[in-house]
Amino acid sequence: MPEIDNNSDKLSEKALSLLGDCEKCFGLCCVALPFSASVDFAMDKDAGQPCQNLQADFRCGIHNRLRKQGFRGCTVYDCFGAGQKVSNVTFNGRDWRNTPESAELMLEVFQIMRQLHELLYYLTEAVTLQPARPIQEDLHAALEEVENLTLLSPGSIIEIDISAKRAEINALLLRTSELVRADTQLQLKVPAKRQKTYGRGADLMGANLRKADLRCANLRGAYLIAADLRNADLRAADLIGADFRDADVRGADLTGSIFLTQSQLNAAKGDSGTKLPNALTRPSHWSA
Repeated sequence: MPEIDNNSDKLSEKALSLLGDCEKCFGLCCVALPFSASVDFAMDKDAGQPCQNLQADFRCGIHNRLRKQGFRGCTVYDCFGAGQKVSNVTFNGRDWRNTPESAELMLEVFQIMRQLHELLYYLTEAVTLQPARPIQEDLHAALEEVENLTLLSPGSIIEIDISAKRAEINALLLRTSELVRADTQLQLKVPAKRQKTYGRGADLMGANLRKADLRCANLRGAYLIAADLRNADLRAADLIGADFRDADVRGADLTGSIFLTQSQLNAAKGDSGTKLPNALTRPSHWSA
């Protein structure tokens, strides 16, 4: 399995700091994001419109009952810490209610900041992986560059070509994935013919992958909605951007998987037998 370098503890703490902290945010996701009535949301809401459940103190009035009240989508969303960065750093604690003239700009900045923080999350993981040593210098440089972008002024942040930046960083993350999966394939002695590569956006919705050997698989951006992954082996699988909504990962082994996020786990169905990476936590709604 991928080894971690000597700075892993520090970097793991940094990765955890890139998770959303609603107590330090002005409810930006509850305003900026639109949603439509569906199995994930109990009502329609336009972008820029505060959610009806958002209270005066910027807390969610039904936070402990979101799933029961039909807002499952809220429980799987993660801003990667962008909300608190925009609220407390970019806008220095000025909220959109007391400074309505800045509300539109704040929400626009939040959308870009969220993407920058997502890149930070992946890069923070990438620099800890030993097999990626050949590109460590490039990874650290990219990490520093993106961190600096998050500290720009609001006007400068909205000028960032985020699509181009994502494409640039994705090339590094893809190379990281290739190095890690190739190294782990040798360590685990996974036959090359069994190393699965489905390609970005593979349609695996509802697929029967129970007990599947998916070690070192390329599942980048795969649609795993409602897929049966019970007791599947996903060690060292690249899961960046994979859609895990209602995927059944009970008993699955996700240790050592690459670029897995908490929001992906929150969208899936697991249990106490699901093996997780150390940096992630078992969702409270999973079965025992």
